[in-house]
Amino acid sequence: MKYLTYRITQNNCNELFIEDLPIRQIAKEVGTPFYCYSQQNLIENYKTFEEQLKNNNFNDFKICYAIKANFNLHLVSLLSDLGSGIDAVSAGEIFVALKAGISPHKIVFAGVGKTQEEMIFALENGVEEFSVESLPEMYLLNEVATKLNKKAKFSLRVNPNVDAKTHQKISTGKKGDKFGVDIEQAISIYETASKLSGLEVYGIAMHIGSQITSLEPFKKAFAKMRQLFEQLQQKNIVIHSLDFGGGIGITYRDESSIEIASYCKLLKDVTKDLNVKIVIAPGRAIVGNAGVLVTKTLFIKPTAVKNYLIVDSAINDLMRPGLYGSYHEVMPVIKSNQIMDRFDVAGPVCESTDVLAHDRLLNTPKINDLLVFCSAGAYGSSMASEYNFRKLVPEVLVNKGQFKIIRRRPSYDEMLRLY
Repeated sequence: MKYLTYRITQNNCNELFIEDLPIRQIAKEVGTPFYCYSQQNLIENYKTFEEQLKNNNFNDFKICYAIKANFNLHLVSLLSDLGSGIDAVSAGEIFVALKAGISPHKIVFAGVGKTQEEMIFALENGVEEFSVESLPEMYLLNEVATKLNKKAKFSLRVNPNVDAKTHQKISTGKKGDKFGVDIEQAISIYETASKLSGLEVYGIAMHIGSQITSLEPFKKAFAKMRQLFEQLQQKNIVIHSLDFGGGIGITYRDESSIEIASYCKLLKDVTKDLNVKIVIAPGRAIVGNAGVLVTKTLFIKPTAVKNYLIVDSAINDLMRPGLYGSYHEVMPVIKSNQIMDRFDVAGPVCESTDVLAHDRLLNTPKINDLLVFCSAGAYGSSMASEYNFRKLVPEVLVNKGQFKIIRRRPSYDEMLRLY
């Protein structure tokens, strides 16, 4: 994370800052645990995509932030101010996007299980494009649009059967995955869609997985998308938009990462002679390394086999390690020269999977020492829950030397508000 740095402070501490603000100061005012985001990092990540698309002479493109990565209203509003669109997979995500000021013409409604009520909500609010993932969904969308006397812009999400070489639980583009339709069936589906009165054939959509760290899977998948475009063109089915999805990974540990410049050049190579709008849907690549989770130590618990470091954040705050076995670097807020030892960093939740980091070499901490889980901006707060009736943690946005709370910690009474 670019804006997470150690600095020597006046009291000769080697202290962790986010932008120009010491994390210890925020923790003192907000309490732990909490999510903390760098505004500058978020803006820079978005602008990198925008600049590289412009550098490759794309005139008609749309960056649709995959809002499932983090739907905090304040972060989405920042992206709205930058001109971002939204890739949404629920009516709730569309609602947040509209509240954040995103134009409905910049919203793509994706997702494998849209309900009739969600389709109505999207159409009545002017959502531009539907990324359809099955024949039954196509027929339902046509029925809903017809009843509302509207035409829904129809894109078909195709499954290219390409292995994204990512974790099996976040792979979405292989045969057998629940997402999209087999690309071999696409032409006949487009032919049917072109005859339905409630649909306007508009685009082709694709998304092959998340946390992808090599261009090779994208090259294979995008080549198949181009081939489908050409086949549809031969059948006089006009495609106006190609939605390449997201999936670009970030560095959590020592993974290689894809250069955005190389990714955008690949898009140009695939589409340079095609008269179409380009849509991409980065999520993790925009917000992932812009955020951290700050926690404090509660106890050191030695066992016969290993040492546990019990902290006040847990699997309900950061689900990725328990769900995927994912790695987040752990950094002390105050660096010291204390003795190093190995710890499993675990939370208070009553589940054996509530271990946020395994076998980490750390300076032996003291009680109430602060630690940071890095690169937690994506799929951290958005996947959090109230399991064990634990409060959802606050979220804080830092801009240079100031911060504001962009989601406060609820009271127990507020947690009971719907009962």
